[in-house]
Amino acid sequence: MSEPPAPRAPMVRIQGLVKRFGGRDVLRGIDLEVETGSVMCIIGPSGSGKSTLLSCINHLEPYDGGKIWVGGELVGYREHRDRLYELPEHRIARMRARIGMVFQHFNLFPHMTALQNVMEAPIRVKRLPVDRVRREALRLLDQVGLAGKAGQFPAQLSGGEQQRVAIARGLAMEPQLMLFDEPTSALDPELVGDVLAVMKDLARSGMTMVVVTHELAFAREVGDALTFMDGGLVVERGAPRAVLSAPAEKRTQEFLSRVL
Repeated sequence: MSEPPAPRAPMVRIQGLVKRFGGRDVLRGIDLEVETGSVMCIIGPSGSGKSTLLSCINHLEPYDGGKIWVGGELVGYREHRDRLYELPEHRIARMRARIGMVFQHFNLFPHMTALQNVMEAPIRVKRLPVDRVRREALRLLDQVGLAGKAGQFPAQLSGGEQQRVAIARGLAMEPQLMLFDEPTSALDPELVGDVLAVMKDLARSGMTMVVVTHELAFAREVGDALTFMDGGLVVERGAPRAVLSAPAEKRTQEFLSRVL
């Protein structure tokens, strides 16, 4: 009788995460795991710490307590005799290259075409051959439905198209993990669907994703797990349909009663 396959380690493991701004605790001891190949959706009111959590996972923000592992590797720090020491920037950059991030406001280089935006990081960070990067960038633009827009500048693209370029740019680094920080909140309503469709395809491909979102229908349909945050804490987590249909915590119930 064959042995059952060994369970995969989580892609993201967060233990006791604390982050302060100006003496105020924005994250107050977050414990969270994201399974490899799964989609974790995070919801909650403004100011609950959702975006800060993503920035800590990618070490765009150093944290003040706790630990974060991505792919089994401690993020941003080395540990020696039970103390954490921040890594030098070049090592953080190498670690960050394995984590794609898509922001609310696109953050494309305005002086570069869509194709150049997607090619920039693999050439500069990974120092890959230009011809190889160009072929892959064109493939990624085709994957997100923008094969005919490669030569256009961000100002010539709609918000939804810019966000899809941003997704292609994140994928160009061949990440283990993709982080999405409210990727549709700055878009006109009629443009949201195209971006969500790309994200759904990405989820179906097996990419591990952490998505801060207010799109509850997306969380219900695509998410494997749902986390509700408030006041810098994880208030409730579980299967999306269960949490959205019958939340156990009073604070989750109050929040959903206002947004559903």
